[in-house]
Amino acid sequence: MKSIVIILLVMILQGCVLTKVVTVPLRIGGAVISVVPVVGNAADAALDTTADAIDLVPL
Repeated sequence: MKSIVIILLVMILQGCVLTKVVTVPLRIGGAVISVVPVVGNAADAALDTTADAIDLVPL
């Protein structure tokens, strides 16, 4: 019974982990780019919006 519960937890958490693997580098890249004058904040906002959309994907 324990192994079935563990397998089910892994399957449920897998989607969340996959989206975080993609979105965390996007958010870090956006934070780094935001220090660039003039276009930095716009690029950061675009990357943040993209990361938010990826977080909503039901994997």
